[in-house]
Amino acid sequence: MSITGEYPFEPRPGGPGGGSDQASVASPLVGSLVSSLVILLGSGLIGLAGGLAWTSFAPRAVYVVVGRGSANVVNPETSAFIAADAWYCLIGVAGGLVIGLAGYLLGVRRYGPAPMAAILAGGVLAALAARWLGENQGLHQFNRQLLTTSQGTLLHAPLALAGDTAAAVWPPNASLPAVAFWPLAACTVVGGIVLIKVLRDRPARAYGRPRHGEAQFSSYPGQ
Repeated sequence: MSITGEYPFEPRPGGPGGGSDQASVASPLVGSLVSSLVILLGSGLIGLAGGLAWTSFAPRAVYVVVGRGSANVVNPETSAFIAADAWYCLIGVAGGLVIGLAGYLLGVRRYGPAPMAAILAGGVLAALAARWLGENQGLHQFNRQLLTTSQGTLLHAPLALAGDTAAAVWPPNASLPAVAFWPLAACTVVGGIVLIKVLRDRPARAYGRPRHGEAQFSSYPGQ
């Protein structure tokens, strides 16, 4: 019997071996894309929930109608505007923590960079969604009351981040620091978890390294 240099079951291009390699490469890519989309969608929903929470807890400034379609704030020194911004920032920190923790568990822990980018983008998306919902909640009713109520009527104005409702989609420069709380908190959570894992694994790696001059191969049993 002759001996050849070829293995009897050598994988061929396009055969079972090549297909399994392609599947092993495609599987992490699909998982990374799916987890990133889930993070973005979940971030948007968390942002809408944060907007509802903002409208529920934040105080509103009181205005008095001075004419048809116009009103003035009753107390110019009211702290309602600052308190509303503070509530938005507090809700942003809580929402960012949820986005960061959920994003790490769903994607960053297994797939790395793409889900991390989705967490950053999702934090910004959640901040804009919370601001949009919070400022538009009750806005149409307030505008209608300005046109229909008599002079001297007291009205609770809708929320306005940084006291400015001019920007319909992107926040003005004054409200950018408050908007940044969402992605900043989300990224801080992920960065903190990764840092803790690195610090926790570092001693194990150090003790596992062979010392200089020691044999790197384990001996057989009995030697």
